[in-house]
Amino acid sequence: MVKRNLGFTYLTALFVVAIIAGGLALVGEVWETSAAREREAQLLFVGHEYRKAIALYYNSTAGSVKRYPPALDDLIKDPRQAGAQRYLRKLYPDPLGGKEWGLVRANDGGIAGVYSKSEAAPLKVSGFKVRDAAFEGAQQYADWKFIHAPAQAPAAKPAAKPPAG
Repeated sequence: MVKRNLGFTYLTALFVVAIIAGGLALVGEVWETSAAREREAQLLFVGHEYRKAIALYYNSTAGSVKRYPPALDDLIKDPRQAGAQRYLRKLYPDPLGGKEWGLVRANDGGIAGVYSKSEAAPLKVSGFKVRDAAFEGAQQYADWKFIHAPAQAPAAKPAAKPPAG
């Protein structure tokens, strides 16, 4: 009879250990997903900071011909200005693990935008703000490109023809 109870005790203990292991695995998965969402939110924040800094650099170009920064370092201290003009406080690393950002080059050779080089599939695939509508349905984070696109000047209206007669 003692052997029978002892077997039941071991079986119960094994069952409890299996339940605890399953619970820990579930907690680990939830934690990993939460951490991935945090890195993704950080990517969106930092990407927009770069986009804004590039826009400020572009718009502060003197004259009618606007230029993009030739290097990301120019966003920390603009060499075109006599004083210390800063558009970013520091260069932020890619939150998804890469140290270097992918660069989107403009026609003038300057940097028009940045993107993560991560090939991981994003958790967020819809519900983006209007400025990020191009991110909808992206297959990897590298498809999220934070590009400054200058506002287009309104097209000139054709001159009205004088009334005949």
